[in-house]
Amino acid sequence: MAIRQDTRRDCGLAVGLGVVGERWTLLVIRELLIGPARFTALLENMPGIGPNLLSDRLRTLGAHGVVEQIAIPGEGRALRYQLTELGEQLRQPLLGLAKWGLGFLSEDDRGGTTRAEWGFLAVQSMVRRDAVPEVDDTYQFRVDDQDFTIAVREGRVRFTRGTATEPDLTVACDAETFIRVGARMTSPAEVIASGAVRVSGDPGAALRCIRMLGLD
Repeated sequence: MAIRQDTRRDCGLAVGLGVVGERWTLLVIRELLIGPARFTALLENMPGIGPNLLSDRLRTLGAHGVVEQIAIPGEGRALRYQLTELGEQLRQPLLGLAKWGLGFLSEDDRGGTTRAEWGFLAVQSMVRRDAVPEVDDTYQFRVDDQDFTIAVREGRVRFTRGTATEPDLTVACDAETFIRVGARMTSPAEVIASGAVRVSGDPGAALRCIRMLGLD
């Protein structure tokens, strides 16, 4: 029996899925949500995609205005890929999907490659907008060898790569531990007690951060 396909063009979801509704396409966008990247870096960070398939996905995203190529200053004709303004509009929907997906992780998923950069996206997906502190805070995370910062200013949350000048809270751990906490396989109290997570700074800021990330 033939399977009918939904070809209606008046449904936003159907049209949107026609652009990004494929696993490798979404993973390309995931990498570019972390930041601009060269073709070789994208290839390295997505084992199994292959150069031809990656080229095809980038070409399709470029044709739809989601991704663009930009020159790398001081490196001649070298180029890297980045999300356009249209592509950046996918950040919140995909962070929501990432947060939903964290709930399906289990101990059986351990053993694969976990990159520190994924922590940068994971922490963005975990923020509860109804629990953003009313005071200004700065939280610095060091996941493996990668640093990123959450700054809360006047009820708005900003995420940046790199260190903060005077963070109210500093958290350091490896990428696997960070993801396990985010997936609620373990609690902040347990990993702090075991030494897997090292925390320093204002205890009040620590409590506010834990609540904002929905880990209380």
